[in-house]
Amino acid sequence: MTLRPSYPAPSATHAGRRLLPRAALPTLLATAVLAGCGSAPQHDKSGLAIPQNRLLKEDRGANGGSTPLENDGVNAFLWRGALDTLSFMPFSSADAVAGVILTDWYTPPATKDERFKITCFILSRSLRSDALRVSVFRQVYENSQWVDTPVAANTVSDITARILTRARQLRTDSGQH
Repeated sequence: MTLRPSYPAPSATHAGRRLLPRAALPTLLATAVLAGCGSAPQHDKSGLAIPQNRLLKEDRGANGGSTPLENDGVNAFLWRGALDTLSFMPFSSADAVAGVILTDWYTPPATKDERFKITCFILSRSLRSDALRVSVFRQVYENSQWVDTPVAANTVSDITARILTRARQLRTDSGQH
């Protein structure tokens, strides 16, 4: 008894047509998939491709929730106000959709033996103080190591007030009251 392969031989024909060689199939599939990915870039008069910044189409800006992205996101004025207020510190992470800003450690120029880190959470689309949660962390350099120490009692409320003030200013400047 002779066993036959379950697949047709390379020289086999199907309905009178010759099948593609197996090596050509992955190339054909890759070409078909890539052909369906987006459109060709547009070119200017000199022949250079015109840049397409897709982020501009999704950018919230400071328009207070008028774009579709903001319907599920956070208040754009609070987001921009928090970024502007905390911009003196290096950012470790900033997520506009989740409304989370994490700074890296910042050492004020006047003091080399202390450093600060801030986390800011924007919790809602409302332009109110309870839509913001700010945490400030402070460390002091003692005995060749950084030691956690409490911040001044008014530090968090001062930063929160500055973020809210900046957010309200942005809202006023945009013409939305």
